[in-house]
Amino acid sequence: MASLKELKGRINSVKSTQKITKAKQMVAAAKLRKAQAAAEAARPYAGRLAAVMASIAGKVAGSDSAPKLLAGTGKDQVHLLVVANSDKGLCGAFNSNIVKAARLKAQALKAEGKTVQFYLVGKKGRAVIRREYPKDVAAMFDTSDVREPGFAEASAVAEELMAMYEAGKFDVAHLFYAKFKSALVQEPTEQQIIPVPAPKVEAAAAATAAVEYEPGEAEILAELLPRYLRTQLFGALLENQASEQGASMTAMDNATRNAGDLINKLTIQYNRSRQAAITTELIEIIAGAEAL
Repeated sequence: MASLKELKGRINSVKSTQKITKAKQMVAAAKLRKAQAAAEAARPYAGRLAAVMASIAGKVAGSDSAPKLLAGTGKDQVHLLVVANSDKGLCGAFNSNIVKAARLKAQALKAEGKTVQFYLVGKKGRAVIRREYPKDVAAMFDTSDVREPGFAEASAVAEELMAMYEAGKFDVAHLFYAKFKSALVQEPTEQQIIPVPAPKVEAAAAATAAVEYEPGEAEILAELLPRYLRTQLFGALLENQASEQGASMTAMDNATRNAGDLINKLTIQYNRSRQAAITTELIEIIAGAEAL
């Protein structure tokens, strides 16, 4: 049984940890509001850009003039999984859920006889994937030197992905990130980004019926598709930031509550031990007095 001094030390240690988790929770809550606003503000722009691109792509899809980013390589053998994680921990299962979705996709593709490679953004997902697929990590993008990954980082990733695509290093690219729903819910999401998925026939037909483009659609798409790719990556990074802060706030709230429960249990144990020690001393004093 632990001594009173050991119990007192454990109680003080847990209280110190509780202060840290409480502070981390408050910081995450403050950052969450800003990250959530940024993610929600980017969604309408990304949606509108996707609609414009769909209306143009509907005219050239399947033709010889279609850009490679839209038409694809004509093959479906090598798949690149772009896994976007954070650089910091203390955010619950945020990173592990994204990695789990990517691993399940890799297993399904390998079962179909496909070749799978990984492009890793952020540090937290690297260890698991490098341990399970040590020879399949094609490249990594480091974001640890920036406070919050933004459009500059998304553009750099997009440029590197397009260079790899033009060099024929992969045929299809899938993006994995966490879509922010609420502080309690962050949904692991998979999205094909290269080649850009073909637009819905109904939406493209409705849009192209009312709009004529100058210059030609192929020239516009050649400029629009890289911008669309950057926007999708930027949106994913914003969603990840909001999801990370939401997961961190929830995890730290749970940790603070657990620390409080542990403090209560240790305090009860300390009081019982202290009472037992006092009772023992009293018995010894009374027994000594009676012996005299």
